[in-house]
Amino acid sequence: MSFQAYLDNIETKTGKTPNEFISLAKVKGFGPDTKSGEITAWLKEDFALGHGHAMAIYASFKGKT
Repeated sequence: MSFQAYLDNIETKTGKTPNEFISLAKVKGFGPDTKSGEITAWLKEDFALGHGHAMAIYASFKGKT
């Protein structure tokens, strides 16, 4: 599965784009130094994302495409 396919599936499941997740993360107080485990735990708990999908969002936080 391509990276874009992961992001598309996440948007279908949650109704949120990577940019919306970035905005939500900032509201929660997550910043550039926040560890991946904290962000993926939040995404798994609040949005029922699996580990791979949560890591795709984390990668988008870090500017990966």
